[in-house]
Amino acid sequence: MVRPEKRLMEQVQAFIRDYGIAVYAILFAYCALKSGSLPLFAGFAAHTGSLDLAAVSAATFMGGYLGDEARFWISQRLGSGIFERHPRINRLVETGKHLLERYGAAYIFLYRYPKGMRTIGALPLGLTNIRWRTFTFLNAASAAVWTILLVGAGYLFGSAIEHVVVSNWGLYSVLALALFIGMTLFAWRYAMRIQT
Repeated sequence: MVRPEKRLMEQVQAFIRDYGIAVYAILFAYCALKSGSLPLFAGFAAHTGSLDLAAVSAATFMGGYLGDEARFWISQRLGSGIFERHPRINRLVETGKHLLERYGAAYIFLYRYPKGMRTIGALPLGLTNIRWRTFTFLNAASAAVWTILLVGAGYLFGSAIEHVVVSNWGLYSVLALALFIGMTLFAWRYAMRIQT
């Protein structure tokens, strides 16, 4: 009898063979919109030789970076004026702006990791006084760390990930989150030293 994880991998490899280069476009679009586990599995596919590691890394990084750049730009264009007619919401927005202006650099590094935050994470930053040059530098650094962690983990620990997904994904996802936070804090401190 064929093991379920083996059958899943055969289906994934067949999909990659059928759609070829479109797989990279799908990965780019996915990463532009959200930060789920697809880059991890794309790294694993690169480990098996089904995908090219450089192309997977480029699609993941560019999707993560450009998606957040677009949301930041849209938010800057809309501005916080859309909340002026709603005093309670406007007060919350102003409080959030003050917090982001103080802790914005850490926020830029961390918002792409919690589930659901990535899709809207850059929008509040566009309402602050954070300059685009600062945002784009920190966004690129954050996207690079995210790419290295996810694609690298998929590539380096490919066969182990296949087993983990089938058996104990919950425990390992907590460990992965701790690793993400540790690497992000290290990168954030490094970026702050460079910027000052």
